[in-house]
Amino acid sequence: MNEQFSSRPTESQQNAALKKKNSIIIVLAIALVGTWAYLLWDKNQSRDTIALQAVQIENLDADKAAIQKEFDLAIIRLDSVTNTNATLANQVTEQQRDIETQKASIKKILSDRNATKASLEKAKSMVSDLNGKIASLENQIAMLKQENLELSQANTTLQGEKQGLEQDLSKSTAQNAALAKTVDIGSTFSASSIQISSIDVKPSGKEKVTASAKRVDKLLVRFDIENRIAPSGPADMYLIVTDPAGKVITEKGFVLPTREDGDRSYTALIPVNYEKGTRQKVEFPVRAAQYNKGTYRLEIYHNGLKIGERNCPLK
Repeated sequence: MNEQFSSRPTESQQNAALKKKNSIIIVLAIALVGTWAYLLWDKNQSRDTIALQAVQIENLDADKAAIQKEFDLAIIRLDSVTNTNATLANQVTEQQRDIETQKASIKKILSDRNATKASLEKAKSMVSDLNGKIASLENQIAMLKQENLELSQANTTLQGEKQGLEQDLSKSTAQNAALAKTVDIGSTFSASSIQISSIDVKPSGKEKVTASAKRVDKLLVRFDIENRIAPSGPADMYLIVTDPAGKVITEKGFVLPTREDGDRSYTALIPVNYEKGTRQKVEFPVRAAQYNKGTYRLEIYHNGLKIGERNCPLK
């Protein structure tokens, strides 16, 4: 029994065990509290990191949206320039090619969902440079428009001057034509002292005027010509002699284009070497196979105009 009593822990041993147990509990409690504190701190840190990342993402989205808006406005401005002034813009195609390349680069950055702040800054710089190029393009097109306006005004002035010159030329041409016609008509000879005589030629060669158709051997035409403005030189006189039946005494192919009477067959062409300022006599015999009773008619033409006429009746 004494041995059983002696195996029980003493009070001091019990107290020591209790202290040890309490110490373990305290250590575990402290560790648990530390773990909770760490977890709370880590959670707060994660929350702050997430919040910071959210803010950064929001800022990037805002920057991206601002750059996109500025880029869209630049494109609208560029389209307005190139569409409104397509013809003029063709003269600055080199700048347009650079702009198109830059537009493609900016679009590539803005379409990237994972675009970084650095790439967005690059895009922003490129948009600013793009606006500068568009402004340069606008200035060049404005200059071209002004040049075209000045050229158009100069062309309008030249067209007016040309029209005025054409009108003056047309007027001068008409005046010259009228003057030339006047001079041409004025250079037509006048005929005076016109005679047409029926001649009987005797065997001896002596000539006698006769009114008998059966005795006529020839019709002798005489007249004087004169013109105060015609120059010295050759001039052609045309004779048309028509018999009583209205038939022209002519040879085949003798045709005279007249100014007022159309084309007419003629009897003879008499070349005259005229001396300016003089009155010159012309004489020409008209011969036919036979002469009939009735009236023969003589007409004289020069320069397409009739300048005299005379009748010769035969019995």
